[in-house]
Amino acid sequence: MAKFELKLPKMGESVAEATITNWLKKVGDKIEVDEAVLEIATDKVDSEVPSEVSGTLTEILFNVDDVVKVGQTIAIIDTEGGSASIEVPKVEVSPAVVEIEKTIEVAKEAVQTTPIAVDFSSSEKFFSPLVKNIAKEEGVSLVELETIKGSGKEGRVTKDDILAYVKDRTNQPIAVAPKVETVAVETPKADVKVNPETSGPKTEPTPEKKIPVSVNGQDEIIEMDRMRKLISGYMTTSKQTSAHVQSFIEVDVTNIVNWRNKVKDAFEKREGEKLTFTPIFMEAVAKAIKDFPMINISVEGDYIIKKKNINLGMAAALPNGNLIVPVIKNADMLNLVGLTKTVNDLANRARTNQLKPDEIQGGTYTVTNVGTFGSVFGTPIINQPQVAILALGAIRKVPAVIEAPTGDYIGIRHKMFLSHSYDHRVVDGSLGGQFVKRVADYLEGFSENREF
Repeated sequence: MAKFELKLPKMGESVAEATITNWLKKVGDKIEVDEAVLEIATDKVDSEVPSEVSGTLTEILFNVDDVVKVGQTIAIIDTEGGSASIEVPKVEVSPAVVEIEKTIEVAKEAVQTTPIAVDFSSSEKFFSPLVKNIAKEEGVSLVELETIKGSGKEGRVTKDDILAYVKDRTNQPIAVAPKVETVAVETPKADVKVNPETSGPKTEPTPEKKIPVSVNGQDEIIEMDRMRKLISGYMTTSKQTSAHVQSFIEVDVTNIVNWRNKVKDAFEKREGEKLTFTPIFMEAVAKAIKDFPMINISVEGDYIIKKKNINLGMAAALPNGNLIVPVIKNADMLNLVGLTKTVNDLANRARTNQLKPDEIQGGTYTVTNVGTFGSVFGTPIINQPQVAILALGAIRKVPAVIEAPTGDYIGIRHKMFLSHSYDHRVVDGSLGGQFVKRVADYLEGFSENREF
């Protein structure tokens, strides 16, 4: 039998670690090539880790909720055949060396502080498992953790942020206002306070996480899953960060509907892809961004960052009801065929939880299709740190006034609403309105005689 080390695979340039959320196999289970062994999660996406070999799982090196770095060995698989595993010869160590090592370990234990149990459930902010572990190990309280200014997406505290805080704290301790008649005692499970009546210590247990109770005994209590908690945090942070305003415009997309109906079968036969409306809309948005580049920005403090690349996020609903936003990188450089292939690929892999972390990062502008669910229009929340988002309403047949050289008349047209939400801190109504109007112009100017 040969031993194979299953390592945490590289998941993208910007991802250095992940949290183990579930082991799909247990020790002793048989595993086939490409069969999923465990589930992992980053701050943005969940995924599975498949086995590169067939064999038997003999050892699991990390538990659920452990944070693992990319490249670390997470499990051992015994494979049938192959060369035997190499055993490292034992080296005899002299008694003097053993005593020195024992002395060093005792010294380490003497200066090591006991981790503090921190209850993160009372915080409205999201902290990654890695940040929580560092906070516990370094004795950073929840009050301190919430004061750290995060440099991550949507102001989240990153590993570097908390490590920098811990380093600075050793030289400049945080100033905490003293509490009246309170004695601070470092303990993982209780706070000790002075009882004014007896002048003796009074122990108060740390409050536990409150779980709602059904009053009538018939209501179902459902805890949010991990992704829903993340989405909740992102949406709340965005509303607190950006001054949301909206502009709406109605668009006649009759030419687009007629053209798609005419070419969709030939398109699928030639390209092997279904032609939806989404890539057509994405093409118009990318063109409009090139006309109005100041909509393709982000804000960092008092500075505006003008993005060079046009990376369009496309909000996609998952089977479980949650939402994820894969990103079409450099959308302005793709023709309609390229956009169609990219849109279909990202949407399909989003539904099957096969997206890579890098594929949902780096977006500069987001488009969401509320018309999929029959909504005429919506007021979407900005995907931070972007400054604008466009909602596509349902396409409907409606009676409309049509202008013609011989006079106006009433006809049936395909129309939809575009809803543009933007950050009024940096995008004024003129820019927000002109941009969505330009998108509408590109859509209404679509030629029915276009080649694909």
